[in-house]
Amino acid sequence: MAGMRIIRRIGPKGQIYLKSGLAGFALVVLTIWLALTPPGILGKADAIGYAVCHRIELRSFWIGDRPTPLCARCSGMYLGMLTGFIFQWAQGKRSALPPLRISIPLSVFLITFGVDGLNSYLHFFPQAPTLYPPSNLLRLATGSGLGVLVAVIFLPLFNQYFWIEPDPRPALASYRQVFLLLLLVGLVSAAMYLQIPVLITVLAVLSAVTVWLVLGMCYSLLWMTIFHQENSMDTLKSGWVILTAGFTTALLQIGAVDWLRYTLTGTWSGFIF
Repeated sequence: MAGMRIIRRIGPKGQIYLKSGLAGFALVVLTIWLALTPPGILGKADAIGYAVCHRIELRSFWIGDRPTPLCARCSGMYLGMLTGFIFQWAQGKRSALPPLRISIPLSVFLITFGVDGLNSYLHFFPQAPTLYPPSNLLRLATGSGLGVLVAVIFLPLFNQYFWIEPDPRPALASYRQVFLLLLLVGLVSAAMYLQIPVLITVLAVLSAVTVWLVLGMCYSLLWMTIFHQENSMDTLKSGWVILTAGFTTALLQIGAVDWLRYTLTGTWSGFIF
């Protein structure tokens, strides 16, 4: 409870200064990151992808003459997460994990992701034994599956921890819902795979934004734990301080990795093999 005792000692006026300072710091971090990263919305998306993905051109989709901010597998993973988040958010603050009859079959996505990832990685070594020729379609599909699995586990846990009165029901409780969610993810993946310029540009930006979203949510939970604010929010507005701290920390991590990788490689491009 040390974090809460410190805040209480500051008093109402001090808390106003503290919140103002946090907002100002967040704005400074965002301004510096925007100034130092490549120009344009796709340039900013590249900088986010640069912090979490190898961005190998051969293993990425293309928007005209440039690769997407995330490789095919990461694009699928984060778009799968985003679709899963939206599907569950539409049902409110549901906080129970899917029942075993649903979560166990969905765990197959983790296995397919691991198998395809290992098989794809082994193709870096010409003499290594492999199961089948890798492709961006398989990378996209297995990444999307893992994204769905992460979303249906992570968002209920976030809701359990964040809200004062989370809904105790699962957001994914029937095979019909599973089918609908997988259909939506399949449509998003198909739109990505077709590489229609307008669609893939929007999806590429959304996949990168989801990286920041997921990291921001994780760090928000961390700050809630540090200041003992678990189950204390009734609206997103009431949690703006924690969320600002979380998303600013996430941007600091992205910026730090960007700086380190750029220092080592001297380029914003993906790794070359």
